[in-house]
Amino acid sequence: MTSPLSKDLIYLILQFLDEEKFEDALHTLEQESGLYFNFKHFEELVMSGNWDAVEKYLSGFTTMDDNKNSRKIYFEIRKQKYLEALDRLDRVKAVEILMKDLKVFSNFNEDLFKEFTQLLTLDNFRQNAQLSAYRDTRTARAMTLVELKKLMDVNPLFQDKMMFPNIKTSRLKVLTNQSLNWQHSLCSNPSQNPDMRTLFIDHSCRSSNDQFPQVNPSNHPISSAPRTDYFHPMAAHGPLLSPTTSVATPVSIQSLSTWMPMQPNVNHPGVSGGGIGFGAQGNPDYSAMAKGPGDSVDAMKMRPPRNSEQTMFPGNIPGQSNNEILNLTDDFPKTAARSLDQRSVTTSMDFHPTQHTLLLVGNIVGDISLWEVGSREKLMSQSIQAGMVKRVLWTHDGSVFGVAFSINIVHLYRYNGINDIRQHLEIDAHVGSVNDLAFSNPSPSKQLCVITCGDDKTIKVWNVATGVKLFTFEGHAAPVHSVCPHNKANVHFVFSTSVDGKIKAWLYDREGPRVDYDAPGRSCTTLVYSTDGQRLFSCGTNRDGESHVVEWNENEGTIKRNYQGFHKHSLGIIQFDTTKNRFLAVGDDYAIKVWDMDKNNLLTIIDAEGNLPASPRIRFNKEGSLLAVSANDSIKILAAVDGLRLMRTYESQSLLASRVASETAMMDCGTRSMEDVMPRLIEQAKSARMRKHTEISVNSELQSLRLSTMANTDNISRLIYTNSGSVILALASNALHFLWRWNRNEQNLSGKVTTKIPPHMMQPTSGMPMTNDLTNANPGEMASCMALSKNDSYILSASGGKITLFNMISFKKMTGFMLPPPAATSVAFHPKDNNIIAVGTNYSTIEIFNVRSDNVVEKLRGHSRKVTGLAFSFNLNTLISSGADSQIIAWSSDNWERQNSTFLQTPAGRTGMSDTQVQFHQDQTHFLVVHETQLSIYEASKLERILQWVAGESSSPISQGTFSCDSQLVFTGFLNGVIRIFTASNLQVQCQINPTAYLPANINTFPTVMAANPQDVNQFAVGLSNGGVVVLEPLESEGRWGNAPPTENGVNATRGTPLVAAAASDQGNLLLLSSKAVN
Repeated sequence: MTSPLSKDLIYLILQFLDEEKFEDALHTLEQESGLYFNFKHFEELVMSGNWDAVEKYLSGFTTMDDNKNSRKIYFEIRKQKYLEALDRLDRVKAVEILMKDLKVFSNFNEDLFKEFTQLLTLDNFRQNAQLSAYRDTRTARAMTLVELKKLMDVNPLFQDKMMFPNIKTSRLKVLTNQSLNWQHSLCSNPSQNPDMRTLFIDHSCRSSNDQFPQVNPSNHPISSAPRTDYFHPMAAHGPLLSPTTSVATPVSIQSLSTWMPMQPNVNHPGVSGGGIGFGAQGNPDYSAMAKGPGDSVDAMKMRPPRNSEQTMFPGNIPGQSNNEILNLTDDFPKTAARSLDQRSVTTSMDFHPTQHTLLLVGNIVGDISLWEVGSREKLMSQSIQAGMVKRVLWTHDGSVFGVAFSINIVHLYRYNGINDIRQHLEIDAHVGSVNDLAFSNPSPSKQLCVITCGDDKTIKVWNVATGVKLFTFEGHAAPVHSVCPHNKANVHFVFSTSVDGKIKAWLYDREGPRVDYDAPGRSCTTLVYSTDGQRLFSCGTNRDGESHVVEWNENEGTIKRNYQGFHKHSLGIIQFDTTKNRFLAVGDDYAIKVWDMDKNNLLTIIDAEGNLPASPRIRFNKEGSLLAVSANDSIKILAAVDGLRLMRTYESQSLLASRVASETAMMDCGTRSMEDVMPRLIEQAKSARMRKHTEISVNSELQSLRLSTMANTDNISRLIYTNSGSVILALASNALHFLWRWNRNEQNLSGKVTTKIPPHMMQPTSGMPMTNDLTNANPGEMASCMALSKNDSYILSASGGKITLFNMISFKKMTGFMLPPPAATSVAFHPKDNNIIAVGTNYSTIEIFNVRSDNVVEKLRGHSRKVTGLAFSFNLNTLISSGADSQIIAWSSDNWERQNSTFLQTPAGRTGMSDTQVQFHQDQTHFLVVHETQLSIYEASKLERILQWVAGESSSPISQGTFSCDSQLVFTGFLNGVIRIFTASNLQVQCQINPTAYLPANINTFPTVMAANPQDVNQFAVGLSNGGVVVLEPLESEGRWGNAPPTENGVNATRGTPLVAAAASDQGNLLLLSSKAVN
């Protein structure tokens, strides 16, 4: 029996192998140790049909003779293996499986073995009544997997083996690091940069006679006692290695570790040597944990009036000279010069980087506003109603600003002057609150990125231009409170802090945190660099109200200075800022506390004429001449001498501008408020954002009709209306076609598809339904496709075998052609000649086939994976193709030459290798792209993306989507059963239909295909994964799905050239781009 510690060690090795991506070794150890059954790996083996590997892996945990459940597990595996051989018509292999693998079960059930033997005599084993429901290999494997999971759940041998223990990331590396630290602490002459080249023997620093440099004897040795304030980087990245180490380490990682070493040995007055000195001598023990993310609203409330003896002026601070006080008077903004009437609790502020009197403000109710502090004018105000604003921030050049909210979203705005402010993107960034954001230009691409962090314990990096996610950093065990990007020696990195007092550092890769250590006092901490980027400071408060402001020695990873002056417990998480590479300011105890960066003791306390909350927010402008301070329902602007001059300059400019505006208004016989200066686009964006979509959750809120079938099937693969609007045709995954016709009668005078009366299900006179050919079809890769001719007379259809041409009137099979391989995966009729069809194949080619001459006239090559979508434009003489390779290609339909191509941009961390559908807009110049991650609309001639909606990580993948008949709506199905109806002009959700509204209770199914009525703009049909078809339309009293699109001057904004107009408005649900933003 393996001892408990030995088991733990095996688990740690498994974790290490998994993190280092040694997959073969990982699964071998899993199987040989029998400690952890990796069901995900087991599932991959089953779904790939690697049956020998399935049994080998399983043998590490159970044998067939262990118990009844184990025997059933082996039986299910071998049964599926046998049926697949029969399905391939490989009789030799089937006989081998029968005699070697299944015969052993005859001892338990002789009759069952005989039935298996009889299957060999059938042309198709589905002729056996018990196996008639067998569809295809992939579906059967999935069903087998479900059965195996059930058997394992009740098998005692698998108890506690299918759940991996909850172990912190890189635990084995951390333990190794701790061991090295302990070994180094025992060295008689510890080196400042210990040279640790191996783990095979105990570490020992070289003696004084060796050639390597030694530590100064006056330095403190590293204590052998465990310390909570040690800096714990990831051992794999060599934090203890000197720059001359022979271990091969990437340059970027090595650079990071050289300025953040593991165990420096350094003296600082008042700071303990050895390790990271988070506790200065004489300071209390910092052991309490931090609060949750965000700031306490209670902490912002006004306290009782301050007594005069509580207010400290420069002359009251011990140890400060008169020269320091005089310099503070000139250089530090301490004069209360302006008060801005905010009328709500301010949560975040940031000055524009070049327009130094322009202040961006976010508040507790979700409003953002832009102030000209010199003139006290509010230039812009927007109410998002999206929870509390957690952070507002400008980019370094002031062209973009970001807003993080206490819900899951981040807004990015483009700023081109006060008369041109546009919402650029809305990003579904995190699950829960977004707690902070920052901008960065990481090398080598230099593309502007926004970095966000949130309650979901992750940090994410997004492309500002496109909204595409580039990286996700995972490793924190608690909500992430703040982020601080920086670069040093051309190494770009991001610091992050979490509410449990952890600080981590990340490179722009997917290798995990490079640094992991505790903040002083395990406090909820924020990191800030000085103006010149050379000095690093942190400020935080733990849940006991103890606050800490420190400066770090980056070269050695220690605390360089611990600032004194927190005599009381803080009532909230304090915030701070730095300016002029000299001053450090903190909002605490209803005042602003100021330090000289080079002095430990407090320089002064400023009360800003009172009325401040317990922990006021503060923010310097970039020159350090102004300081914005949040007061109770207002913002106070403190100014230095230069700041007073600056505001007078802007104020005089504002007065002149106001005079000119007033004269102009008088000439126009009207007046205009300052808010009217904002462009109409902002108001449109605001009204569009505020228009909440309609949500339908009960059947009484819509009209629906479920279509009945006379045969069982498990999936609707294709669905289409005839152009007349009177027939719906479905193709099921078992190659059967179902056709429903609505006849003209007293109840249905139009004879069109309606939900009011059930249709008549059409059947050929022979009684045999239209069925596709399955010759040479690969059950595991069978793809269905279907296309209807313009006159509704013919239909092309395929289900992995030949393409079949059916006559829609007689239901007769006209012909079959293109026997696989390759197999057809998509088909489309040429718009000018029904005898020419385009066929996309699983060999990544497009074959242009002439039905009349029965030959391939052209073969188009360009995709690298199967072709999943085809669409012709009559006006442009263009064929658009899309594939599982995420590539979109434009071909000339005259000479079949390739014209252009582009790749679909998918969010980082999400695969682009899935089916992509294309459909032309009614204008024949734009087309819709449907991918599991997004909806996009492209301009066809240049393949430029005009609009895009990206499903967030918390959203279910998209299963299918289609334009309405007038191309004004996009009907979209999701794998969780939800149906969303988008306005095509801006890809905003207009209406959401929840599964409870159109599906029976307790039925687990989802839309697999959508079809729009060619004549009714609001009606569409849904094919389901359980074989059902449902027709949906809004209530007659409503007449439409949800709210109408936004209007402009009383004219529907979607008319005329809706896509171009929408692109100019920069609006969208999750992601909406103009073509310029894409480029």
